[in-house]
Amino acid sequence: MMHTNIFILIWRRKISLLLLLSSLVLFGLWTWAYLDTNHNFPQGYGVNNIPDADSIDKDSYKHIYVLQKLISQANRVLRFQQESDKLNTKAKKDLRSQTHPNSLANSGLGRFLKPTKNPNSVIIEEASAQTLSLVARRKKGPIVGESYLFEEERLKILENQQRVKNSVMDEIQNQMENEAQMLSSAERQTQYEHELQRMGIPVVAGIGPDGPKPPKERLVHLDLKGAPPKLSFLKQLLPVMKTLGATGLLIEYEDMFPFEGNISTLAAKNAYNREELKDFLQTCAHFGFKVMPLVQTFGHMEYALKLQEFASMRELPDSPQSICPSQKPSLFFIEAMLTQVIEFHLEVESLKMTHIHIGCDEVARMGECVQCRQKSRGELFMNHVINVAHFVRNKWSQLKVIIWDDMLRGMTLSEMQHSQIGQYVEPMIWVYVNDIYRFIPPMLWERYTRVFPTAWAASAFKGAFGESLMIPPIQNHLENNIRWLAVIAKEGARFSKGFQGLVLTGWQRYDHFAVLCELLPTGIPSLMVSLSTVSKGYFDTNPKENDLLKVLQCVYQLDKRRSGHPWLDLQPNSHHNQLFSTCVYVGHQFYKYSLRLYELLSEVQMYLNQVQDRSAWMSDYNVRHNFSSPIRVHELTQKTPLYISELQGMSRQAQELMYEIFDKYTIAEFIEQSIYPTIGSLQRHLANAQLLLQPNHWPQRPLPIAQALHDLHLITEDHHVGSSQQQQQIAQSHQHQHQHHMQH
Repeated sequence: MMHTNIFILIWRRKISLLLLLSSLVLFGLWTWAYLDTNHNFPQGYGVNNIPDADSIDKDSYKHIYVLQKLISQANRVLRFQQESDKLNTKAKKDLRSQTHPNSLANSGLGRFLKPTKNPNSVIIEEASAQTLSLVARRKKGPIVGESYLFEEERLKILENQQRVKNSVMDEIQNQMENEAQMLSSAERQTQYEHELQRMGIPVVAGIGPDGPKPPKERLVHLDLKGAPPKLSFLKQLLPVMKTLGATGLLIEYEDMFPFEGNISTLAAKNAYNREELKDFLQTCAHFGFKVMPLVQTFGHMEYALKLQEFASMRELPDSPQSICPSQKPSLFFIEAMLTQVIEFHLEVESLKMTHIHIGCDEVARMGECVQCRQKSRGELFMNHVINVAHFVRNKWSQLKVIIWDDMLRGMTLSEMQHSQIGQYVEPMIWVYVNDIYRFIPPMLWERYTRVFPTAWAASAFKGAFGESLMIPPIQNHLENNIRWLAVIAKEGARFSKGFQGLVLTGWQRYDHFAVLCELLPTGIPSLMVSLSTVSKGYFDTNPKENDLLKVLQCVYQLDKRRSGHPWLDLQPNSHHNQLFSTCVYVGHQFYKYSLRLYELLSEVQMYLNQVQDRSAWMSDYNVRHNFSSPIRVHELTQKTPLYISELQGMSRQAQELMYEIFDKYTIAEFIEQSIYPTIGSLQRHLANAQLLLQPNHWPQRPLPIAQALHDLHLITEDHHVGSSQQQQQIAQSHQHQHQHHMQH
């Protein structure tokens, strides 16, 4: 009976007990959160023991969501408690007034009936159960508050934690700024140079983020002679150059310009037509490019003087390299060329054209004809240049004239001042190697600054380190351009009007008769690296700030500083780097193809050197005497057919890739120059093997002496050692086999 009464009492007071239990739990959790907060943020932390921002986020804010949920539940419980107390009080009054003395509520049976729950009690019990369940699941949540002001307490804690976080971040930011400010300019330069060395980029003193400004004009040279890229391809290249900071183009047409009239034969059979060329120039104008045509007017005139109708104007009859300046027809001919080129460009609407380049470099045969011998070389050169420049300035007063500077380097100051050449032309000083002062020493700079009020500089992005190279060395060209930045900064102030700009030359042939060197698509990576550098005044080591990455589409993360690998790696004597071998850009397919072809050709050359020159069974001696081991010959020719087949496949790929860039004549010339000679060497290797495999019996030693040694007097007859009839027969038999091999 006693237990039953206790049970009924507990059941009637269950709401109060649950609320009491919830309050105790909440009070305990608040106490734990308070102690945990003090433990995580000790008093007296300073700059040297600032807690990490990430740890603050993880330790102090990871339970904010749970905190908000629990406080919301607790607030509902308290509100329900208040409402329940009111309802219970009212219910008791109603029950007292409505209860009958004989009702079951006052009888002994009443203690065995389950009391009816009011709706509010049910809600309070459910909320309390949910709160306790959530507390049990997330015991580590930073629960706060035991009073009725949970929201106010929560906001206070959140504000305090946010102030702590802001304070920590401010301290960290201030510390970084203080460290950056404490670094001197020299220390920043040292860090910059260290990063350059890590990337394999040449370090030049004074060139860096705090260095001089970039040149005002940055022109890209397009060498079109003999291998003209399709204008559609050049159009794709224009926005790339614009993004990288180019301001104009120096276009050297030579025989690719569509000459007309009595000099129409100057144009090559695959020269550009006038409509397509005008459309290209209009596209240049659209991008805001200045265009500077280059027309050779003294040396390098092979494209004109090689022809029979113009051969009479040669300086020497046997050399079409330079024109004779003493003949009147020479000047008329030059004026006709310049008139057609200049007028054609001036007709293009909105095209910026302020200069004309008349060449005049490397005049190899000057002052050698009968008429020219009457004058000194310096006088001949000055008079011719001034005559041509006077013609241009008199007819097109808005144009300025530029010449290459190399023919001026050997002249004295008095010669140049006396001729007043500085009033007619601006020199373009060109050096394509790293040691610029080796070719332009300080004394020459002194002469130039005293004669010319301004000057241009010319570097190279391809066509300067080998007459028949396939791929330009990017590092060498980049160093040449960076060193020019330093020279311009140092010598520019000595000219009264400073330097006008820098031209990045990209030669496609060394002259009209030379074979191809690096083609334009293979030089695009070098162009992009050098152009982005000279446009900014230094190479930016930050991948996010370097304009080079604006024209590349890469599938991998470029910034690899955390792993220790630079995003651009330019190592000496290496054509490979991950950036240009994997990313996508204009001309990337042919550049990557050229890398594969270069590797294959190098591999084949090593193979031929091993099986022929270094071999003891297929050397020239074995072939001349038709004397070798068949087993060894088979071993030394196993890979030869495979290499031939692979090179034939590379030839087909070249045609497919080059079709969008060059015409069929340039494609054929590239294949004949780069692939065909190696295939020929492999085929000769197979032919030698077939010759060596023909004999089934071989002569006794000693083998007969090769007749070529006697013919060239490399050995003398030894009269003490007679030649037997057998030796003569063997020699004749060997000679017959050798002749048969040569005919084959």
